[in-house]
Amino acid sequence: MENLRARLKFGNKEEDVKLRKRRSLLYSKEDQTRVVVFSVVFRLINCLLVQSSFVPDEYWQSVEVSHRMVFSYPSNTSAGIRGFLYPLFFAFLYKILHLMNYDSVLLLIWLPRISQALLAAFADVKFFFLVQTLENREVAKWAFFCQMCSWFTWFCCTRTLTNSAETSITCLALFYFPLPGSRSHSSRKYLALVALAVIIRPTALIVWFPLIVYHFWHEDNKLRLITHNYIPIGTLAVAVSTAIDCLFYEKWTLVQWNFVKFNIIHSVADFYGSHPWHWYFTQGFAVVIGPHLPFFLHGCALASRRYKILLAAVVWTIVVYSLLPHKEFRFIYPVLPFCMVFCGTSLAHLKAWRRAAAAFLLVANLVPALYTGLVHQRGALDVMNHVQALCDASNVSAHLQPDVLFLMPCHSTPFYSHVHCPLKMRFLECPPDLGEEGYFEEAKRFFDDPVLWLRTSFPHKSSLPTHLVLFDVLKKEISVFLQENNFVRTAEIFHTHFPEGRVGGSIFIYESFNKTLLKINQDHR
Repeated sequence: MENLRARLKFGNKEEDVKLRKRRSLLYSKEDQTRVVVFSVVFRLINCLLVQSSFVPDEYWQSVEVSHRMVFSYPSNTSAGIRGFLYPLFFAFLYKILHLMNYDSVLLLIWLPRISQALLAAFADVKFFFLVQTLENREVAKWAFFCQMCSWFTWFCCTRTLTNSAETSITCLALFYFPLPGSRSHSSRKYLALVALAVIIRPTALIVWFPLIVYHFWHEDNKLRLITHNYIPIGTLAVAVSTAIDCLFYEKWTLVQWNFVKFNIIHSVADFYGSHPWHWYFTQGFAVVIGPHLPFFLHGCALASRRYKILLAAVVWTIVVYSLLPHKEFRFIYPVLPFCMVFCGTSLAHLKAWRRAAAAFLLVANLVPALYTGLVHQRGALDVMNHVQALCDASNVSAHLQPDVLFLMPCHSTPFYSHVHCPLKMRFLECPPDLGEEGYFEEAKRFFDDPVLWLRTSFPHKSSLPTHLVLFDVLKKEISVFLQENNFVRTAEIFHTHFPEGRVGGSIFIYESFNKTLLKINQDHR
């Protein structure tokens, strides 16, 4: 009973708080400045050298929503399973640009990515100083090296993905988490950051669940932790999130519940593909951690007991995600910084082989980082430059209005955020089946019989779009329709060396010269 009272007492920790507020003598202001400058410059270069697409969510759950919020087009088609807080930040940037009359396409594309790069740089800085306070400068230096040369971090961290924001915020929260030996821990700060990560992406709670349980179990004053941190921070987070979402959805919406209901209870995520239960163990984790894998395993064997909770969080996250049918590499990205702590420990202990190991890691990560950032799947972005050029044509004549139809798997490219003019554009719809009456998937119907769909959708030449955008693998199937309606290929854009299924190696743009001539004649009249 006495032990229970001791754990529940409010206690007086004035002396502890004073000690936590003291500045660490392990690093000087000059060291801090060097690390900050290097991280910012490195991530900005990182941002500029990632010119490819990864997944549709990096546009359709962020900047496309932001563009609609500020410029009122296109229309909203969300099912209420994504929060508005993350795109609201980019909408704020867009609004400033709009008010200053600087809302050019170039700035609309790059400013959100630069802001994401700066957030990643801030997380890198905090990661370095956390390891330095827990261990020493040597281990911190090598953990930081592993973090900066990770090919998957390079590939993801500057993208406008909720996973990227979640990972950076997780890294910041870890800085304030009460790991044994940490001199920067603050329950209020780390829990506030965790709440922010959960608002942005509810699955962030999977990563943090074992860490929060660990903190609660080792906390002497549990009652105070609940009443002064868990309840107020959790309540405020839910209230703010719900208020923002209800405002923009214009109806009562609890996004976190909808996310769980649709993706887990109703398995809507399975609509986008499924993998066997062992996929993360046999493929996913090895790809994400990349060449660091042997150093991670070596570091796990060497690491002190204080880091076992980080390893437990990594294993827990992979196990939980393995239970869900829909799997993607980016889902386990938030635990990658945890892994870098073990990789840094490994390199710091190698001594004689350290330089060779560092050179191996640098080269082995550099190749996939540059290839995936500059070559693989870049066509989805490059094609939008061609589409954006049609905005000038729409301003020349009232009759000559371009009409673009994307005959690709839905959301294959960004949309108005990369065009920024009210050009008439359309893509094949593929909303998830939410159990609504009369549901059908337009994209599936098209790919079942492309020519029939085209002839049915455009029975008259006057209703045809002026431009078609499609992957090269579709050309053979609709060649008859293209010839019948005098569509001529005007551009071929490289996309990938690894075409798969309906995604081809190149993207074609076709223009209907019949439609163009008809509109020019109308203009002359």
